Amino acid sequence: MPLNYLRNVKDALGWLKPHEVRRKAERSVRVGLFAESDLAFFRMESFFAPPHWSAARRAEAVRILQRAEPDTPEQFDVEIWSDEMRRPQGAIAFSWRDPGRAVRRVIREHDELAIPLARHLEPFRRPAASHVIARIARENALFSVATALPDVMPLLTLPWAAGEFASDTAVLTANQIRMAFLLGAASNRDIGYREQRNEIGSIIAGAFGWRALARELVGKIPFGGGLIPKAAIAWAGTEVVGRSLERFYRIGYGYTPSERKAAYEDALERGRQMATSLIESVRRKPELPQNE
Repeated sequence: MPLNYLRNVKDALGWLKPHEVRRKAERSVRVGLFAESDLAFFRMESFFAPPHWSAARRAEAVRILQRAEPDTPEQFDVEIWSDEMRRPQGAIAFSWRDPGRAVRRVIREHDELAIPLARHLEPFRRPAASHVIARIARENALFSVATALPDVMPLLTLPWAAGEFASDTAVLTANQIRMAFLLGAASNRDIGYREQRNEIGSIIAGAFGWRALARELVGKIPFGGGLIPKAAIAWAGTEVVGRSLERFYRIGYGYTPSERKAAYEDALERGRQMATSLIESVRRKPELPQNE
């Protein structure tokens, strides 16, 4: 493995702050449940904190989930109302026929709560992980575009984008490690460089492997020219790393080599679509006003 790559990864990792991820994951969250009957409350509570959970785990969930009345003066981070009730603006509707819809809307509208909710309430874990993976994959695809189009730089939110770039691979790798922190937090795992050294080592060691594999598969997909292949590979590689990590945290093992190759091939098409969309949106962005 090239020493320059390792030095660049080390430099990029200096921007990462796992303690901030830990702090955000451990923030307290209060979810108000509003229902028209005991049966409706039971359905909500049984979905978010299933009866088969241990008493200790359910007690932890109860600290987050609180029954409430429509005229309650209490303030909640999120309000979830039975869909059979009239609800205020901003409240999340809950249907026992499709409870996952409420989870997805909470994550979409309260991004800052996705990780702490997933940490304590299992129904939020896979949707929150999917949300994190898509966001980091998009960031890496946009970074790949930005290295070729410097005027895109103001659109980037990555902290290291303000300084001189390390190698593309090192920056993408560092952002995947950041993704590992977020996915570990969502899965109620201990997070940090020491606590996740095996996952981090796998990401660093696999950085060149997934790019080489992706290039091998590029010929199977009609990418077109220009920046699309580069951004698509960044998206696909990040998505597959994230999906493998999510499975590892959920069931104890990630993708096998054959599964990884199949997942890359599947993800490259989505990466092509995302890359095309990103590049088109960048080219349509309004010109920044010039100083007189």
